[in-house]
Amino acid sequence: MKAISDYQNKKVLVLGLAKSGLNAARLLHRLGALVTVNDAKDFHENPDAQALVEDGIRVISGHHPVELLDENFELMVKNPGIPYTNPMVVRAQELKIPIITEPELAYEVSETDWVGVTGTNGKTTTTTLIGLMLNAGGQVAHAAGNIGVPLSQVAQDAKQGETIVAELSSFQLLGITKLHPHIAVLTNIYEAHLDYHGNRENYVNAKMRLTMNQTADDYFVMNWDLPEMHDLAKRSAAQIVPFSRKHADGARAYLNADGMLCFDDEVIMAADDLKIPGNHNVENALAAIAVAKLHGIDNAAIVHVLSSFTGVKHRIQYVTTLNGRRFYNDSKATNVEAASVAITAFKEPVVLIAGGLDRGLSMDDLVPLMQKHVKALVTYGETAALMVQAAKDAGITAINRVTTLDEAVPAAYKLSAEGDVILLSPAAASWDQFHTFEERGDLFIADVAKLK
Repeated sequence: MKAISDYQNKKVLVLGLAKSGLNAARLLHRLGALVTVNDAKDFHENPDAQALVEDGIRVISGHHPVELLDENFELMVKNPGIPYTNPMVVRAQELKIPIITEPELAYEVSETDWVGVTGTNGKTTTTTLIGLMLNAGGQVAHAAGNIGVPLSQVAQDAKQGETIVAELSSFQLLGITKLHPHIAVLTNIYEAHLDYHGNRENYVNAKMRLTMNQTADDYFVMNWDLPEMHDLAKRSAAQIVPFSRKHADGARAYLNADGMLCFDDEVIMAADDLKIPGNHNVENALAAIAVAKLHGIDNAAIVHVLSSFTGVKHRIQYVTTLNGRRFYNDSKATNVEAASVAITAFKEPVVLIAGGLDRGLSMDDLVPLMQKHVKALVTYGETAALMVQAAKDAGITAINRVTTLDEAVPAAYKLSAEGDVILLSPAAASWDQFHTFEERGDLFIADVAKLK
């Protein structure tokens, strides 16, 4: 970790806890900052707040008092999930207090090169694959960030010559200023998080912040199958490294006509040998291959990872086979695009479990995919009525609307037959009934276990 003095005796407000806020507060305290933490959760039900008080850090919890900002803070480190419309954030902006997110703080103390990965879908799988490939090739890589491991924790331990592979969400990227990955990866861009960003243009601009500090000595790995990327590439000063599943001209990492994964015209392995299903995972593998080859990783290490990796938890994660039915947990599918990817990943008939928070988005894009791949639907949550209508529009007659996920799993089993796939792919966020998509996925796994 770099020994920096920038935060010595600097008054910093950490807004919002969870993993990022907890670790940011501890790092700032270690750097000599005068830290105040403000979290909405009641102190007596807030073990993170209690732990920080034991560390000697000031914590104000239970509400967000706007008057707190009258204490002349010099910086706000904002939890990424807190929107910029929050009264505390609005007041900080009025007072011209700089606002950053935890990855920016981590970058400032980091001694290592960074690979930054963002995109609407595929971020976690791609981040994980890159980390595994670099480590398999004899290098030392640390996968962290939105993947679930706080960057401010990893950055303190990662040494010179190692690599931090950072999964970065659009929420996190809005709070960076200096963060400069040597290699940036943009897996794809679809319509998502418009309730947070306001419109698609803002969302795209947030994603593109990943490359804003890159120079001609850096690399920007982009999905060349999406025409929008060709225009976005012009906004980056980095060397563009395109990848393509659909044989796009100019791609360096690509799937050839014989179904082989290639880089710079060198065949690496057959796509059919990937252990993770779906065309989207071919794209994730190509993005990871591009980064690995730019790092000088040999083909044997890449093949070893891609032929043994069985998936990230909650992302089309194989759970078990029961009486000829295969169960998959895709709780991370918090939007229609992600669910579309999962639904089309299987050749077998799919019994789909879907539903969740209603963000006012249409489910119409699911209709043709459901028509082709889904034999039955079980739905619950705020978007249940939308899912029912989509299924009816797709001509599906086996539809069961229930109240909770606990009810949905046995209902899906009853609608299934031997040889089917039972897939949890909600096409919606989890926050109507769960705190996180991880909690939703864990419950699904537990409910599947109960069927036995």
